[in-house]
Amino acid sequence: MSNKNTEEKKNSIVKEVVEMGLYMVAVFLAVWLILTFVGQRVEVSGQSMYDTLEDGDNLWVDKLTYRFQDPERYDIVIFPHEENGEKSYYIKRIIGLPGETVRIEEDGNIYVNGEILEEEYGYETIAPYTIKRAKNDIVLGEDEYFVLGDNRNASLDSRSEEVGNVKGEELVGKAAFRIWPLSKFGNLE
Repeated sequence: MSNKNTEEKKNSIVKEVVEMGLYMVAVFLAVWLILTFVGQRVEVSGQSMYDTLEDGDNLWVDKLTYRFQDPERYDIVIFPHEENGEKSYYIKRIIGLPGETVRIEEDGNIYVNGEILEEEYGYETIAPYTIKRAKNDIVLGEDEYFVLGDNRNASLDSRSEEVGNVKGEELVGKAAFRIWPLSKFGNLE
């Protein structure tokens, strides 16, 4: 009897270890699928999106929506940027959509297809020295977006040759909501 009980215990332990291993594989697979295809947390670094977002804010990025619909004007998007061999992620607001023409005048007004863009996201009026390539018409290709930081005079964005127009395929996703700090919890609009 003791051999039978010992063997049953061994089988029970092996069964539990196998079940635990399968459970852990399933959890890791679920987490990987969520972080790869559904969303992820990102932390804001810098002041380019002030006063909508601040340095240290934590956001949930929706990676799923753009698989089913196109990005829209004023979405806050995340995309990769490589500088000096180091990859980082930028967080900016979409201003120009594919096929549109964007220009910024010396007075800081943004024009899309020749009409002034009525928006209230910019923290301050765009200073003439920050207009750069946008002083001339920028015609967006069929999968290109023109993005700006909300802190217009302290943002490296589509006005700069370094960033330029952002391809839709580069968009990681859109910022869905702020998850930290709790005092600012909520929607980003």
